[in-house]
Amino acid sequence: MHTRGAQGASQRGTSSSCQHNANPSSREAYTSGTLEIVTESIDLLTLPEVADRLGVPAKRVHQMLRNHVLAAVTGVDGAKQVPAAFLTCADGGAVDVVKGLPGVLTLLTDAGYNDAEAVRWLLDPDESLPGTPLDAMRSGRGTEVKRRAQALGF
Repeated sequence: MHTRGAQGASQRGTSSSCQHNANPSSREAYTSGTLEIVTESIDLLTLPEVADRLGVPAKRVHQMLRNHVLAAVTGVDGAKQVPAAFLTCADGGAVDVVKGLPGVLTLLTDAGYNDAEAVRWLLDPDESLPGTPLDAMRSGRGTEVKRRAQALGF
């Protein structure tokens, strides 16, 4: 499920934007309310960086967050950051939001998850998938991830 803005973003992003480097030695804490997420080897992007990669104005990224097209965590400095893994390279090197991510974020929100909890759920390894729910979505197993996210609401 893509919004019109997300589809337009895939036409404007550039192939150089598809490069993102994880820093395996980094370990930082990000909080939202009382939830703390410890990130190890997760590349996080500031909202202006997300806008640049998608080729959209920063205002559009804020709208994408409000509409649950993307989710962000709040850094220790108070700035919102989006996991780079939420973006993917489409055909021709364009950058877009991972297919199915907006739908899963909506399901998680409906189940009572806030953004930080949703990010944690998507990035925590699940032995039964295997890998993380986000890895499964990126490899074309989004239906199973959506089923699991929907079950959280019951």
